[in-house]
Amino acid sequence: MTGRAEDAAIIFEGLGKSFPKAGGRVMALEGIDLTVPAGSITGIIGRSGAGKSTLLRMVNGLERPTEGRVTVTGQDVGQARGPALRAIRRNVGMIFQHFNLLSSRTVRGNIALPLQIAGTPGGRIRARVDQLIDQVGLGPLADRYPAELSGGQKQRVGIARALATGPQVLLSDEATSALDPETTQTVLELLGRINRDLGLTILLITHEMAVLRDIATHMAVIEAGRIVEAGPTYDIFTKPVHPTTRSFLSGVTGATLPAFVAGRLQDGPPGDQVIRVTFAGAHATDPMLARLATELGISANILGGAIEEIGPRPFGNLLISVPADQGDRARAFLDTYGLTTEVLGHVR
Repeated sequence: MTGRAEDAAIIFEGLGKSFPKAGGRVMALEGIDLTVPAGSITGIIGRSGAGKSTLLRMVNGLERPTEGRVTVTGQDVGQARGPALRAIRRNVGMIFQHFNLLSSRTVRGNIALPLQIAGTPGGRIRARVDQLIDQVGLGPLADRYPAELSGGQKQRVGIARALATGPQVLLSDEATSALDPETTQTVLELLGRINRDLGLTILLITHEMAVLRDIATHMAVIEAGRIVEAGPTYDIFTKPVHPTTRSFLSGVTGATLPAFVAGRLQDGPPGDQVIRVTFAGAHATDPMLARLATELGISANILGGAIEEIGPRPFGNLLISVPADQGDRARAFLDTYGLTTEVLGHVR
């Protein structure tokens, strides 16, 4: 993702990070160039060990670059020390995967903690905490302890605590990976509302493509310490380029062949041609397979797929098979309507 510096909340420039190991050093991050637009929800996805947590920790100065730099709202984090670094950290809230709540403090006490550390007067702390408790929907639970809360409630406390100092940037470190699907959805809806209401920039890391589909406006894919693909979420979902991105997408957009078909797939004829059709753009919800049958007389067999939404726009994949001698005509017809097609192979 690129953009003007004045429109950016976070900028990574030539960022690299290495750690010592026996006999030398190992590179965790290398050549990271990434711009996080102000007011966006930007997701970074990668497998375990890809470097995404290290990248996130650069933003609030918990790790410092070996090379390059990271700036947050115009401030160079790697060069900041003392009061300057503390000011940056007050401007960057953090939500943790495992909540990191103090068991000896109530909901109210946990939310108040960063304000107390910052030396905020008591009266202002009480007013701010009450406001945040209402904002995350924890009013009846204000005096309970973490042991009395569900996972979703604990994460709401974590979100409120991260918002306590009024940051411009909110970091989310796998904030939903410890939650069940229903609770995950409510937490994502809360983060989306916070982004809209406060104009807050949210940078989140995850290994779940469905999280990015549901909430992120922009995304980046990290592999072996490098950004391999980045841009608006809709663009990457509809036209993935890198194999790692395609791998992540296969589980959430109906792009994976059923096992009973995949096991019989072969490279060439004889047999029906198996085609993946990506539905996006103006004709994403049109009855294209019906048109294929009525206008060209080609009957398509649906093997699998899904149509869903990314933001306000529909998107999805259908896996179809057509007679091998009609495959080129079918693909050309669908291509004229802006749908993307890909031949996966042939099946008897």
